Amino acid sequence: MDRTAVDSSVLRSVGYDPPARLLELEFTSGQVYVYAGVPARVHRELLAAESHGRYFVRRIRGRYAYRRSEASR
Repeated sequence: MDRTAVDSSVLRSVGYDPPARLLELEFTSGQVYVYAGVPARVHRELLAAESHGRYFVRRIRGRYAYRRSEASR
């Protein structure tokens, strides 16, 4: 999945697979997590957010099932 770099102290890049509704987040630590069942709206709002980290905490963390990706360093 291709990811878009973001300017954030929490996130390094964000990717999304619309048909599968998977959101892939690379954190500044190098860890990559894949969140399942995420609507396209959430991906769009995350990219447009003034603070990507704040949006993640308020709208993603704890709301969607996730797994650590093998792409993690």
